[in-house]
Order: sequence, then structure tokens, then C-alpha cells
Amino acid sequence: MFSRFKNNTPASNPGATAPAEKPASTMRPAVAVPQRNPAEAMAADKEKKRKERLTELKVEIHKRLLEDLNLSALESASEQQLRTEIASLATEALDEMSVALNKDDRLALTQELYDEVMGLGPLEPLLKDETINDILVNGPKRIFVERAGRLELSDVTFRDERHLLRIIDKIVSAVGRRVDESNPYCDARLQDGSRFNCMIPPIAVDGSLVSIRKFKKDKLKIEDLVRFGAFTDEMAAYLQAAVSCRLNIIVSGGTGSGKTTTLNALSSFIDNHERVLTIEDTAELQLQQVHVGRMESRPANVEGKGAVTQRDCLRNALRMRPDRIIVGETRGEEVIDMLQAMNTGHDGSMTTIHANNPRDAISRLENMVAMAGIEMPLKAMRSQIASAVNLIVQASRLQDGTRRMTSVTEITGMEGEVISMQEVFRFERLGVEPSGKIIGRFNATGLRSYYSDRFRQWGYDLPASIYEPII
Repeated sequence: MFSRFKNNTPASNPGATAPAEKPASTMRPAVAVPQRNPAEAMAADKEKKRKERLTELKVEIHKRLLEDLNLSALESASEQQLRTEIASLATEALDEMSVALNKDDRLALTQELYDEVMGLGPLEPLLKDETINDILVNGPKRIFVERAGRLELSDVTFRDERHLLRIIDKIVSAVGRRVDESNPYCDARLQDGSRFNCMIPPIAVDGSLVSIRKFKKDKLKIEDLVRFGAFTDEMAAYLQAAVSCRLNIIVSGGTGSGKTTTLNALSSFIDNHERVLTIEDTAELQLQQVHVGRMESRPANVEGKGAVTQRDCLRNALRMRPDRIIVGETRGEEVIDMLQAMNTGHDGSMTTIHANNPRDAISRLENMVAMAGIEMPLKAMRSQIASAVNLIVQASRLQDGTRRMTSVTEITGMEGEVISMQEVFRFERLGVEPSGKIIGRFNATGLRSYYSDRFRQWGYDLPASIYEPII
């Protein structure tokens, strides 16, 4: 069975002539290049030329539209009126250019022109596609999308870098922000609430970089995440008790792991009689209560003035009689005020943090406190964190693109100079299917919750069975 690993060179023979040694290049196995069917190749080339022709026409007609359309009247006109006007002007332009298009091409051209005038150009069909979660632009000709956790290259392109920059400027100027050579990156949000980030040349070497995390119109609840397999009913019952009993919770995870989605779902357990204030760099939380006050930080203006940081918002929030404070993401010096709020009567507050596991999340908090310039003994710092944070929920995106709540860990206090923690639930990986799908299960660790007595006092007497591990 191991013959393919043996030296198959014939034994030395004085009378035998040694075979000529082949050049190294001829020893490499030939790589089979897939051949396209001639009919398929012809159809693909025809489609490519059709799209190129439509793009040329769109550019020319778009110039005419900007000259002929009454831009000041666009805001008061209905969508149908605008479409009719654009279709009429496009027909006139095509007649003047002596260009004949079939019905499908004419409809496609009219839609693209409408998107250019009123929307975000080539990005519009991607934003309307409900199966797409993320849109990632690497220059004008390479636009990737994420579907079901998998990245794929789309066939959508911008005309050139100027076209892409025009769409970027349209997005950021709509929310009172700017992007130029002196300020080459920007965070913003689209009209539908989608999160937007961009970076332009010369920092972006091969063309402007854009990432859009699409806004989910449907507010996901805990039962939805259970149905999707993000965690179990037992974990949901535990989390309901934790939120309702006003534990301070940190949702930890990497980029795209589902931190904000998890935070939104956990917020569904907050009572409608509570006053909740949210603080974010870019507003994207979708809280489901009736009494919610939303705040959003603001960057400095062209003169470097007028910035309002998350820390400014947090300090002001403490004077606005909140029952709970939710910070979209803690990433800097606002951590000081967040910990103080958790320690001074604002129980039940929540935030997210970038970290790979619960222990790393604690280390990140320590680092942020240190970077804020607060000189504090390590033991005092850790004591402050241990008394402020009660629970860390770890969200992860696995290799197959699925998102799971991989750990629920309680902070139980201090042991010497170390913050003590205990894991209550975890996701156990068991293997990988041939398709690449992760095989695993959620399991309890067998440790009874440190906050069981608190749960009981608040009317949440969880059965002991939810803490029993699957053997």
C-alpha cells in the first residue's frame, strides 16, 4: 500500500544505460485547463458586449439627464413620476442617437439610470437582494458579496474610479460627513440603516475600498436565533433570566461574528417600562422597546472642531435618568465611563467588544483602561472590571460561515489578583462533514450558575437540568 512512496529507480546494472535525466520542468504534472463549449463561449462574449454597450449608452444618457432633469423637483415627485420622466428622456436620447433596443434592454437601462439619479448606482441591486449580508468593494471592477457566510465575486462593476468616488461622496454627504485626501476614510450609514465604511486613494492603493453591512429589516428575536441554530432553548432561558435580572452583559466576538445581532436579540428581554439609552459610532441597533433614546457620535468638521465622541455621549447619558445604557461597541476610552455606569446603579447595561474568547475580552478591557491614560494598580483595575461585568457571551463565525454562540461565561469575582470566571454553556465541535460544514453541539458544563439565587429572587427559578451536560 505504501509502494507509491518507495524509490522505484531500477537497481544499478553495470550493463544498463542510465536514462537521460529530464529537465525539472518536464517532471511537473500537466495542469488540465477546462475548455469552454464554443456555444457557451460565444454566448458569454455576446453578453459581455451587450453589457459594455449598455454601459456606454448609460453614461451618455446620464449626462443628458443631468442637463434636462429638473433636479429641484425630484424631491416632491413620486417614484412612478420619476421613472416615467427618466424613461421618456431616455427614449428621446436613444432616438437622437439612432439606437434601437429590445424591451428587456430598455427596461434594464431605465432601471440603471434611475439608480444612478436617485440611488447608489451599481450598488442598488445588491442592496435590494435579501440574500446578501455584506457588500465589499475592492476598487471599481471587483465587488464581492457575502451570502450565507460565504464570499463570492459578483458581476456588478463601476464604470471607473471616478464613478465609484461619486457614489461614495453621495453616501457620506447625505449624513453630513466628508471624505477627501485629507480625510481618506469615513464611517456612515445608508438611509435604510446599513453600516457603511470607506477608504479612498492614496491610502487605498488599488482603488477605493467600501464595505457595507446590510441592515436587516426584520428584527430577529431570541426564538429566531434558536431556530437558526445559534444556540439552544436552554441557553435562551438562561439568557432571558440574565437580562431580566439586570446582569451587566458583554457580547464578545470577531468581525462579522454576529455581535450586534446577538445584542439586538438579548435586548428583547428588557421590560418596556425601562428607559434605555443607546450610544453608537454609527447607529445600527434595533431595540424593540418603546422607551429608547438613541445617540450617535460625530467626527470633527473640516476645521477639526465639533467632534462628539462616544465618551461624551456616555457622560451625558448618565444625566438623563437611564435604567440601562447600551453601547454599540466599546473600543476606547469610553470604557472607563461604561464600567463606572455598570458599577453605579445602571445594572443591566450591555455592550459589544472585539475579542476571540471571554478571557481575551477581559484583557481587552484592561488594555482599553490603560490606553485611556488612567493610572490604576492592576488589582484595582481588575476589581473594577470584576464588579462591573457579570456575563460574557461569546459569538463566533465558524469556518463554514455559520454563526454560533460558542460560550456563555460568568464573572464570579476575584481570586488574588486574577478575575475568576466560570463557563456555563459552550459549543463543542465534533467534526467536519465532507462538504465543509461544521458538526457540533451545544452543551452545559455542569456548573450551576453563580447567579442562581439572584434569578430565583427575581422570579426565574431555572430547572437544575439545564446545567446538566450531555454525556
